[in-house]
Amino acid sequence: MTRQRTIGMMIFVLAIVGFFLYAYLLMLSEWSPIVLQLSVLMAVGGILGVISWIGYNMATSRPSPSSLVTDDK
Repeated sequence: MTRQRTIGMMIFVLAIVGFFLYAYLLMLSEWSPIVLQLSVLMAVGGILGVISWIGYNMATSRPSPSSLVTDDK
């Protein structure tokens, strides 16, 4: 349990440090336009990546047996 707590605390601290580094780069440095452009690019790329992953899974998955049953009325 101690190793899990240590890793959890490291993730917590690194996330906070990452936020302050990002805030500094976005607000106070001359790299602000590039940081903003890369942030938007990563966000859009992540969203489109998830959508393409869903489409790929829908295209390559086998239909379930319940979807093969037809309703004869």
